[in-house]
Amino acid sequence: MATTTWWKGRNPSLGTLTFQALVLQASAGGSARGGGSQGMAAVWQQVLAVDARYNAYRTPTFPQFRTQYIRRRSQLLRENAKAGHPPALRRQYLRLRGQLLGQRYGPLSEPGSARAYSNSIIRSSRTTLDRMEDFEDDPRALGARGHRRSVSRGSYQLQAQMNRAVYEDRPPGSVVPTSAAEASRAMAGDTSLSENYAFAGMYHVFDQHVDEAVPRVRFANDDRHRLACCSLDGSISLCQLVPAPPTVLQVLRGHTRGVSDFAWSLSNDILVSTSLDATMRIWASEDGRCIREIPDPDSAELLCCTFQPINNNLTVVGNAKHNVHVMNISTGKKVKGGSSKLTGRVLALSFDAPGRLLWAGDDRGSVFSFLFDMATGKLTKAKRLVVHEGSPVTSISARSWVSREARDPSLLINACLNKLLLYRVVDNEGTLQLKRSFPIEQSSHPVRSIFCPLMSFRQGACVVTGSEDMCVHFFDVERAAKAAVNKLQGHSAPVLDVSFNCDESLLASSDASGMVIVWRREQK
Repeated sequence: MATTTWWKGRNPSLGTLTFQALVLQASAGGSARGGGSQGMAAVWQQVLAVDARYNAYRTPTFPQFRTQYIRRRSQLLRENAKAGHPPALRRQYLRLRGQLLGQRYGPLSEPGSARAYSNSIIRSSRTTLDRMEDFEDDPRALGARGHRRSVSRGSYQLQAQMNRAVYEDRPPGSVVPTSAAEASRAMAGDTSLSENYAFAGMYHVFDQHVDEAVPRVRFANDDRHRLACCSLDGSISLCQLVPAPPTVLQVLRGHTRGVSDFAWSLSNDILVSTSLDATMRIWASEDGRCIREIPDPDSAELLCCTFQPINNNLTVVGNAKHNVHVMNISTGKKVKGGSSKLTGRVLALSFDAPGRLLWAGDDRGSVFSFLFDMATGKLTKAKRLVVHEGSPVTSISARSWVSREARDPSLLINACLNKLLLYRVVDNEGTLQLKRSFPIEQSSHPVRSIFCPLMSFRQGACVVTGSEDMCVHFFDVERAAKAAVNKLQGHSAPVLDVSFNCDESLLASSDASGMVIVWRREQK
């Protein structure tokens, strides 16, 4: 088995406003008068019309999601129309929903505004709620006709001020509930996280890289069945899980030493990879062709990489000479002002969802935050946190929302402390405050972790991590005691990385012996 020591020496939806919640409010405040069935149907048609008019503001570049959303809304409204609720209550719901949608997205203007808004943001297909946050936070995503929200939801500092008093009175790891949280849970039922993240077993095992560690495995963006993994044997495998049997579509070869990291572009048409051979390569995912080879500006081993989430023409890399560089993959040049030095070898990188904050972790236990200039690609060093002196930071994962309960910008960090660390982002400069930790085994391997990509109405929020005990661990970040939700056993070496597909039906994990296991979640 190859050594892995190369790295030593990373909106609550307004749909939660349910009719059931309004019924509870009305029953507490008094009764309403009855009315005819035709009037009832007319009110529900008006509610659906309001939803349809605002629907263009939801995931503007993913029409399938909007279609599914409005169909589900129509189904729920038809069902409620048969329930015989009083017309006055229905009209109250219509007014309240219209007001909340207006507060959330701004007053409706002519149809062209929605189109201008859709056309003003990046044309990519991303469905997880954390990615939707990009559109909410990016000031460039405002409509051409001046459409604005009443509150800037991109302000970490504002949210921290709003939540601080409540955080102090809640158990560690808790989030601040919204007014519709209980109604949201009631609508979803009582499915627990343990039930939600129960797995039926192995779906497939890929062993094409056996005897060489696979430090990174990733599903393609918004894709259920396309998977890639990189290996210290110097290659990258592109795999397809459906139709059965799962197959290796392409093996990308060209690096002369081990591949340390890679990333999919938003549209999945290209991949960028970094290698211990001191180069990064740009690959066409369709045919496996190497489009460009770019040498590291310092001629140093490249240890990690990530795309700028809004502008995929820019990629950030970290190297063994302690430097972070912003690279223009079209020109192959380093961006002017886009470099900075850390205290050690750069092992992990992560942007926040809007791409305005970058965190970088090194092998001496420090995490640095950088302000990223969206126009120029310039990096400005903002804050430094010493997680633990001398303990390598092997993984950083950023998330704007931990659960639907409340916006709670967070960072998930692995740092060879036999713990998985969850930090709160408390201001716009990326200052971190420790929320809680979870016990895992990690002292000598570059283990990574992730937030679960989807947020449900269920109680709790989940994170997943590899571990040196050869298991995949699931933790509930909101449960004060006994946070462990599940543990998957099947690897025969330390688990280095984990990745969910877009709908969480499949989970992939890779280990230090080169094995990749795809796990299938139980269908409820």
